[in-house]
Amino acid sequence: MRQHRDGAATTGMPTVAIVGRPNVGKSSLFNRLLTRRHAIVSDVPGVTRDRLEAPCQWAGREFVLIDTGGLVQGAAEPLVVQVRRQAERAIAGAGAVLFVVDADAGLTPQDEEIAGVLRRSRRPVLVVANKVDTPERASGAYEFHALGLGEPIMVSATQGLGIGDLLDAVLAILPEGGVRGGEGTEGAAGPGPHPAAAGEAEAAIGVVFLGRPNVGKSSLVNALLGEDRVIVDAIPGTTRDAIDTPLRYDGRPVVLIDTAGLRRKTHVEAGVEFYSTRRAHDAVSRADVGVLVVDAVEGITDQDQRIAREVYEAGRAVVCAVNKWDLLNGHTPEQIHRVAQQRLRFVPDVQVCLTVATQGRGIAKLMAAVFRAAGARASRIATGPLNRALEEALRANQPPSDATGRKLHIYYATQPSTQPPTIVLFVNDPRLLTVEYQRYLERRFRGAFGLAGTPIRWVLRRRRPGTPARTMP
Repeated sequence: MRQHRDGAATTGMPTVAIVGRPNVGKSSLFNRLLTRRHAIVSDVPGVTRDRLEAPCQWAGREFVLIDTGGLVQGAAEPLVVQVRRQAERAIAGAGAVLFVVDADAGLTPQDEEIAGVLRRSRRPVLVVANKVDTPERASGAYEFHALGLGEPIMVSATQGLGIGDLLDAVLAILPEGGVRGGEGTEGAAGPGPHPAAAGEAEAAIGVVFLGRPNVGKSSLVNALLGEDRVIVDAIPGTTRDAIDTPLRYDGRPVVLIDTAGLRRKTHVEAGVEFYSTRRAHDAVSRADVGVLVVDAVEGITDQDQRIAREVYEAGRAVVCAVNKWDLLNGHTPEQIHRVAQQRLRFVPDVQVCLTVATQGRGIAKLMAAVFRAAGARASRIATGPLNRALEEALRANQPPSDATGRKLHIYYATQPSTQPPTIVLFVNDPRLLTVEYQRYLERRFRGAFGLAGTPIRWVLRRRRPGTPARTMP
C-alpha cells in the first residue's frame, strides 16, 4: 500500500487550532469563524471528539481552522485519552492556538492545566474569553490574565461579538502564507477541499465511508492515512461529525470522509445523534464514491441495503468493503463476493472488496475499486461508440411493442453530461420504453463501457417532427 498524506502544511496554508476544556464553546466559535454550521454544537459536554479541519478566510488571507475535542488532563478513560491526543496533535502542528475559556464560569483548575500544556508547546497562543454576551460579563474575563498567556480577547461566539477583532489578532501572529489572489470577503468561508478549485490540474475524488455503527469505517480511514487521524473505539457512535481528510494516494488527490454510524431512522434519538446522522447524509453530496462498510460476521443487513440504495439514488458510485472478513470461518472470498453482490443487486456490477482495517489488509484493492468507480461515474462516451453499442443491442433484442402493436423505435443516443453518466435516447414515443427493456440496454452499455457501480441517468426525448430519422434496426 502506498499513500502520501497532504495536510495543510503542504498546501501552503498555516493552521489555527481551537482548544480548551469541554463545553466552553469551541465548536460554536469554529462555526462562527467559518460563517457556517460545520461542527455539531450541543450543551452536552464532549460532543466533539475528532478534530475537524476547514479553510477560513479573513482580509484576503486564508488559513486552516481546526476544532478539537475538550482537553481533559489526567483522565485515563481510553476515549478521553484519544480525544486528548487528537487535540495535542493539532497543537503540535499549529501556527497559532486559540485557547477558549468560559468567561461566565470563570477561571478553573482545568484551564490552568491546559495553559501549562500550551506554554510548553511554545506555540503562539491567544486566550479567547467566550460567552461575553453582555458588557456585565466582560469584568469576569479579566481574571484570565492570571494564566500568563497575554490579555484575553473577549467574544461571544453565539452572537458574533468580537469576532473581527479576534481574526485580526490571529493574522497578526500567524506565519505568512495562504494569501489569496485577489480581494476576499471578510469572514467568508474559504472553499472546501472537494471539489478542487477551478484551474487545478486534477480534482480530488471525494470518498465517503458509510455504514452501521462499529463496522470499522474510522479504522479504514486511519489505515489509508497511516495514522490515527480519527478516533476508534469499541463504543458505538464514537464518530459524530463527518470528518474530511485530504491525502494523495498513488499520486491522485483524494478526500476521505468518515461519518457517524447510520442506524434506522426509528432508532435515531434527538440531539447529537440526530445531527450526526444528518451530517452523514449531507456528506454523500460532497462525495463521488460511497464506500459501504459492512461487518463480515453480521453480513449485509437491511439497513446496509438502505444506505447503499440512498447513495446510489443520490447519483454516487458505490463500492462495498466487507470488513473483518478474517473472522469468517469456512467461507471463501468467492462465496463472500457472490453473496454481497446478490444482496446489493440493485447496484449493478458493484465491486466488493475484502478488508481487515486493523491490519491494513485489502486497502490497495479497495482504493483501486474506488478509482475505477470514480472513473466510471466520470465517463464520457463519444456519440459514435455509444450508438454502435445501441445498434448491437437493438439487433440482439428487438424493442418491445404495446398492446395495440405500436413498436418502440430508438433513433439515436447521446451523452450530454457525466457524474453520473446521463444518456439521452431519442424515440418515437417515450411511453413505449418498458422498465425491462431499459434495464436490458443498461446492462449492454455497462458491459460495453465498463460502468460498474455507477448510476446511469436516462432521459427520453420524443423525436421532433421534421427531424431526419435515423431508425435503428
